[in-house]
Amino acid sequence: MSLVLQVEDRERVRIITLDRPHSLNAFNDDLYDAVRDALQDAATNPDVAVALITGRGRAFTAGQDLGELSKPRRHEDGQRHGFIPFIETVEAFPKPLMAAVNGIGVGIGLTMLLHCDVVLMARKARLRAPFVSLGVTAEAGSTYLLPATIGWQATARLLYTAEWLDAERAVELGLALRAVPGKRLRDEAVALATEMAAMPIASLEGTKKLLLEARLEAVRAARARENVIFGGLAGGPANREAIAAFRERRDPDFTKLPDA
Repeated sequence: MSLVLQVEDRERVRIITLDRPHSLNAFNDDLYDAVRDALQDAATNPDVAVALITGRGRAFTAGQDLGELSKPRRHEDGQRHGFIPFIETVEAFPKPLMAAVNGIGVGIGLTMLLHCDVVLMARKARLRAPFVSLGVTAEAGSTYLLPATIGWQATARLLYTAEWLDAERAVELGLALRAVPGKRLRDEAVALATEMAAMPIASLEGTKKLLLEARLEAVRAARARENVIFGGLAGGPANREAIAAFRERRDPDFTKLPDA
C-alpha cells in the first residue's frame, strides 16, 4: 500500500485510486512512480484483466503539483522517475484501461484520459488543459490525440483558451463515454470494468495491441515534439510569471514580460 495510492484487485479488475486528497491528487514524483508501478504490475499479472484509475476526494487530479516545483527532487533521474516513465507506461498499457473521473481533472488529469480506452465522468466533474495559461505547451501526446478525438477547432479552443469543460461537453466531444451521478460513478465504472474483465485476457490483450499499433508511433512522435517546445518554454518569462501568480494567489499578467 502506497502513501499516495490505493490499489485493490477485485474480480480481475485492478482499481487504482489516487490518494493525495489534501493536494487535490496533484502529481508529484511519488504519485507518478506509484501509478506507474501499479500499472506495470497489472500489465504482467495473470489475474488482472482491466485497470481502472480514479481519485479520492473532490478531485480526480489537479495535474502537476506546482507547489512542489521549488522543492529539491528526491529523484534527479527524470528518465526513471516522474512524468516520463509514467506516461510511457500509460500510453502503452497492454490491457483495457479505464478512468472514473470523480472531480476536476487538470493538465495530466485531462491528457491521460486520451490514453484510456473508456472514461466515465461524474456529472459535476470538469476538465481543463491549462498549459498555455502556464506559459508552456501541451503534453502526453495530446497534440496528436486531441485533434484525432475531438477535432481541430475544438482542440484549438481547448488549448488556446484553457477553458473548463463540464462532463456533458466532455461526453459530447468524445473525451468520455458517459456522465453519471457522482454517487454512482465508482460502482458503474467497476461494473463496466468487471464486464470487460470477464472476457479472455489473451483476446483483450490482442485487441488492445491492434488498437495501439494504429497510433502508438504517432503518439510517441508527438510527445517528442512536445518535449522540445515544452522544454524551451519551461522556466521562461511566461512560465515564471504563471508560477509566481499561482503562489501569490493572483491572476498572471502576460502583457509586460521581459525578453528572457
